[in-house]
Parts: sequence; C-alpha cells; structure tokens
Amino acid sequence: MDRRHFLQGAGASGLLFVSPRTAFSYAANSEVRYGLLGCGRRGTSVATSFAKNTAARIVALGDIFPDQLEKGKQHFDEVNASLGKAAVDPKHTYRGWEAYKAMAADPEIDAVQISTPPYFHVEHMDVLTAGGKHVYCEKPVGVDVPQTRRALDIAKRIDGKVSVAVGFQIRNAPPFVEIVRRIHDGQLGKIASLSGYYNAPTATYPDRGNMPKDEQRLRNWLWDKKLSGDILLEQNIHVVDVCNWIMGAHPVKADARASRKVIQNFGDINDNYEVIFTYPGDVQFAFTSTQFNQNGYFDVAERIFGSEGLAEAPYKGPLRIMGKQPWNWAAPTVTDTKTDSKFAADGAFSDNLADADKEKDRSFIQSITEHRYQNQIAAGVQSARTCMMGRKSAETGHAVTWEEIEADKEAYDLGVNVKQWT
Repeated sequence: MDRRHFLQGAGASGLLFVSPRTAFSYAANSEVRYGLLGCGRRGTSVATSFAKNTAARIVALGDIFPDQLEKGKQHFDEVNASLGKAAVDPKHTYRGWEAYKAMAADPEIDAVQISTPPYFHVEHMDVLTAGGKHVYCEKPVGVDVPQTRRALDIAKRIDGKVSVAVGFQIRNAPPFVEIVRRIHDGQLGKIASLSGYYNAPTATYPDRGNMPKDEQRLRNWLWDKKLSGDILLEQNIHVVDVCNWIMGAHPVKADARASRKVIQNFGDINDNYEVIFTYPGDVQFAFTSTQFNQNGYFDVAERIFGSEGLAEAPYKGPLRIMGKQPWNWAAPTVTDTKTDSKFAADGAFSDNLADADKEKDRSFIQSITEHRYQNQIAAGVQSARTCMMGRKSAETGHAVTWEEIEADKEAYDLGVNVKQWT
C-alpha cells in the first residue's frame, strides 16, 4: 500500500482523520482564530503548519521575552501575507509571564497552541480552557505527577465543551496509523516483546554571555530538568507513546538507569537512558536513549516482535512487517536520505513523518469547526506518567511500579520568580 492509495482508501476503513472538505477548504465562516503561546523554534514550526494546512489564522502571539515575541510577529506577518491574510494586530501580542492570562481573556482568540516549557503546560492549559479556549498543547502533560493530577481534573471539567489535543503527532502519521492497525488486527500474532531507541544530538543554544542565570534557564529550558522533565519525558516520550498505543495499555513497571556522561553545558538533564518497561502479560519493552551525538546523528525506531512476525517502525527508512503476513509501506520518493538533526530543534521532518503534523493539525481544527471536541488529556497523562515511572526508577536505582508512580507526591519547585518578567 502506498501513501496515495492509503489516503484514498482510508475513508472506507475509518482511518482517514480528515474529510475532503477539511483537507482542502473551509467555509469562510469556519476560520479558527489561532494564537501561539511560546514563540520558540518548535512552537513557530507547528503554528506555521497550522496556518498553511488548516483553516486556522494566526491572530495572536504570546511570549515571556520581548525579542522572541518580536521574532514571532515578524515571522507570522510574513506567513499571513503569503496566504493573503492580515498581519497580526499588535494589540493581540502579549508579553511577559502573564501572557497566557491575557490570551485567555481575549475574545478574539478561539484556540491557543501551548509551546512554552513543559513545566508550565498544565497551568497554561488550566487558565486557557477556563477562558473558553480550545487548546493544542505540546507534550508532555506536566513534568511531575501532581501536575498530571491537575491535568486529569481539567480533563473532567472541559469534556464536551472545548477541544484539547496533545502533541503526539505520530499517531496521525499515515504509515504509523496503518502499521498499528495491522498489529491490532493480529498480523504479528501474539506480541512477545518490544524494543525501541531514540538517539539524538544535544540541544543547542546560542552563547548567552553574562545573561542572568534565571533567564538563561528559561531560554535554554531543554537543558533544565525541572523545566523540561528530562529527555525521557520531553523527547523520548514519542517512542513510549507509540508503544503504549500499540499495546493498548501502559506498563505496570519500569526498571531504569540514566546518567550524564558526555554533555557539559550548565544544565542538569541526563544524556542517556536505559529502561526496561513491563507491560501487562509480562511483555518487556527495552528502550535506550542518547542525547549527546556531536556529529548530528539522529535515529529513532520501534520494533515489535510477535509469534508470527516482526514490525519495524522507524522515523526514517523501511516501515514494514516481516513474517507470515509481510507488508511494506511504500513511501513517496524521498530525496533527503540523511539523518536529520534539525528535527531535534523544531520537529521538521520528512519520510515516515512527512504528513504527521499536517494530519494532526487538521484533525484538531476539524474537531473545533464540526463541534466534535477532542479530549486527549488522559492519554497524554498516561504516556507522561509512563516516562515519569522510568525517570523515578533511574533516580532511585530500583524498579518502580505503576501504583507507586500514581501515588507519587514529588512536586518540582522551579526556583525562579517568573514575575520578574512583566
């Protein structure tokens, strides 16, 4: 099955996430007024995808730092102009730590994308949804278990009232949708074990000079464990989420190790993880991660071993099933066959994830325009807690169960007074 035939035939099988009307045009009165909170690299990339691929129109921007806000406005004014739309009105640009509150109160915004550091995701989601805004929230849903409890309370409050999507765009990538469907249909037989890895370059930032430490932490948040949740939660969660999706469950136990052996920036995140997750039925998932490759090497994949076959699901390269019922995803011609370290910075990608953001964006906007509201918070919490279970095991040096992580009370204290940025 190739991509073109998949998209043509998926409507009959329930796999196509967007209708033709959604995919190609909206009625003029269905335009969604869209705001971006957090004008960094990934946030800008995702919001640009929304602007180009959906009925969303970028009308508002928010960021704690004025220079980031200025860069965001310049970029989206150019994007809007290329689409024949008006520039972002300066009165809808919000600066400072309370930008999210102003966006929640702005009656001319329908939906907000949360692309702030993960430490703030749940707080921002709470206030924005309370203001009646639909929310597209980047993963993870919180950096500690108490934050995930708050998120589940939000999920109950907003259900059926507004859409909240969580940024697991791989679940909308056509090759992954198809291979997971085949696994669920029994094409591998009984699943015996899984393996996966996420090998990426170190996140990089420009030299900040003598910038105060608090500001450096916020600007370089990927290096900070309390702001990001560490690499297992902030980055590797995509592989964990795919495996939870495949298994239709969360692991019941994790036994992990992690360390910081190579990277030498001022941050405190680990640069490698090794985790054995145990799913119900004593199915083991062996996961490894590195985030220190200086040569730009980038490689991510899952392998699922069953009684009747093996499935391989990489970001780049052959996505296939081998065994009694072999199958290959016939991707469009790929001109870029090199590993793509740019993905680690802004999520731009080709090959098996080429349509992931686009389909995810369209699904979210369609849920708003057709009043079929999404509520992906609980699924986001499940994958976040899975990673927190692995992180806790690495921190304590012993296996941690699901019951133990659900009962965990450790709340991260950022130790930064964000009110200094008004």
